[in-house]
Amino acid sequence: MSAPSSGHGKTAIAVGLLAAMAARGLSTAGFKVGPDHTDAAYLGLAAGRPGRNLDPRLVGAQRVAPLFGHGASGAQLSVIEGAMGLFDSLTGQPEIDGTAAVAAALRAPVALVVDVAAMGHSLAALVHGFRMFDEMVHLGGVILNRVASPRHEQMLRSALDDIGMPVLGALRRGDLPNVLPSRAHGLVPVAHRTVEAGRAVRRLGEAVAQALDLDRLMALANSAPPLPGPLWTPSEAAGEPVEARVVVALAGGPGAPYTYVETAELLTAAGAEVVIVDPLRDESLPSGTRALIVGSGLPEGYAEELSANHRLCAEVARFARDGWPVIAEGVALPWLGRELDGRPMCGVLDLTGATGEQTVAGYREATAPGSSVLAPAGARITGYKQHRAVVTPRAGTAPAWTWSGGNPEGFVWRQVHASQLGLHWAAAPEIAKRLVAAAVAGPSMPSTLTPPMPVPQMSGGPAQPAPSGVPGPAQGIPGPSGPVPVPVGVPGNGPVPAGTLLPGPESDPTPTTGPVPGMVPFDGSVEGGSPAHGPVHGMPTAAGPMFGMPPAAGPVLGAPLAGSGMAPINGPGPGMAPTNGSGAGMAPANGPGVFSPNGPISPRPGSGTPNSGPVHGTHNPGPSHGPGDVSDTHPTSDLPIPS
Repeated sequence: MSAPSSGHGKTAIAVGLLAAMAARGLSTAGFKVGPDHTDAAYLGLAAGRPGRNLDPRLVGAQRVAPLFGHGASGAQLSVIEGAMGLFDSLTGQPEIDGTAAVAAALRAPVALVVDVAAMGHSLAALVHGFRMFDEMVHLGGVILNRVASPRHEQMLRSALDDIGMPVLGALRRGDLPNVLPSRAHGLVPVAHRTVEAGRAVRRLGEAVAQALDLDRLMALANSAPPLPGPLWTPSEAAGEPVEARVVVALAGGPGAPYTYVETAELLTAAGAEVVIVDPLRDESLPSGTRALIVGSGLPEGYAEELSANHRLCAEVARFARDGWPVIAEGVALPWLGRELDGRPMCGVLDLTGATGEQTVAGYREATAPGSSVLAPAGARITGYKQHRAVVTPRAGTAPAWTWSGGNPEGFVWRQVHASQLGLHWAAAPEIAKRLVAAAVAGPSMPSTLTPPMPVPQMSGGPAQPAPSGVPGPAQGIPGPSGPVPVPVGVPGNGPVPAGTLLPGPESDPTPTTGPVPGMVPFDGSVEGGSPAHGPVHGMPTAAGPMFGMPPAAGPVLGAPLAGSGMAPINGPGPGMAPTNGSGAGMAPANGPGVFSPNGPISPRPGSGTPNSGPVHGTHNPGPSHGPGDVSDTHPTSDLPIPS
């Protein structure tokens, strides 16, 4: 499901199509091209199974088809919602990571959603151009959105009939209700299973069922050929599990985790018992927790709710101080700091966060400068960051990541790994095995180390400074008496290896990975004025181990899957026949079930009431979902947000 550009209504129609087909009794699966957590969550809610992301940049092109086959296992219909326009890409390389590239790799037929409110016969020229632009992409039909009148619809149908393009349905102005919750809520309404989210999906399903030719759409999907190559399986990716099962707390809700679904599956396959903990609701960690993971899907707009959960903040501070593994991404970085927008947070790391006016968004080819609970020194992986919060300092003495052209980012302290960079663990499944092994081993650090910040008081007031003369932590969080040296061999706390980049001033001149139509360059107020144009650093340039990248010098972690049957995206090749109009790639694949090989994740009972009301944080709410794309617009962003 794609469109000529953002804002044509593809998200609402994709969600509605899944809901309409599910109401017919079909088993469905929903996927989102790109890194966006929110769209994937609503697609999953409509399908009745976890929504998944297909992002060649994050996981590698060779894993897209195996991951799709895994997620579509047992489904009669899979709907893949594209990002931006059909031939667009956030990185400026649509032949690698655009919607068309994913459609070609899966041989999936494309239904093009077009907002025709101000269009006439020119629609035929537009659609013909999209059909002929890439011979590897099969355009199977058009869905007309915001048709003005019966006469207007007849004119458009006649124009498309002249070029032999089927019309798969037509929605009049107002047919598609503007009901999806505001973008500022992120995936929280789905994670909390709010009445608002469920009602929105149901109403979209009813609208789509009345306006679209569901039988013709199903026939188009059934025309897809089988997927080549094997399916991705968490057990094969994670390797042999540890013998002793340990409890790993994963941030999320009963409806969805605040990270990619494959994270939970890989942890389970590696030997963990994954239990959901909700930082917005739960006041304590699950009983027996030995590791905590907070993914990048947690929205920034909930800073007030995060701060108000004093009991959980205090427990997380003690948990990290005691040396247990903690992985934090996105807003979880300032959550572990002293404060965010003046609100007290966990106080694990000596940093403060403030919400800026612009959204920082883009991929980063990151390198681990030192060993940590997440990665060995020198490991490389592609991550995605999208945030408005700016933290000070940007990095500790032992940063989490470095990348070409930018200053180090994030903090590694004891067994804490915190950064605003979000990762897709399917690109490097050894992360799960590494984390579970650390959880089994337990705390590993000198008992003389003091916490970087005092544990927050239950009153919710700001954390008190450490008494004069009390040593601060060793990793970039000096106390009044200076840093404490850390003995060699402490995980995540060893001396910084020779050649490691040290933190500098708050800046990040890293290119935002390529021009995109309509992109406005930074004005210098966020991350040092990163240029909006420039080359894409898509390939490794240094020796050492790496995650999910083509082999360079040194051992390879997350190597490409053998025999995946993938073919070059730009032309026919082994395992991929040229598209000839017969349709492509939505055929369900046979294989193991989804979400967790050892059963579904057990949600932890929460406390308090569901937060289904307006966001009280500092994140300015964006436009509501509805006829426009769910995540294609952002009122405070100078970069296009992938959707």
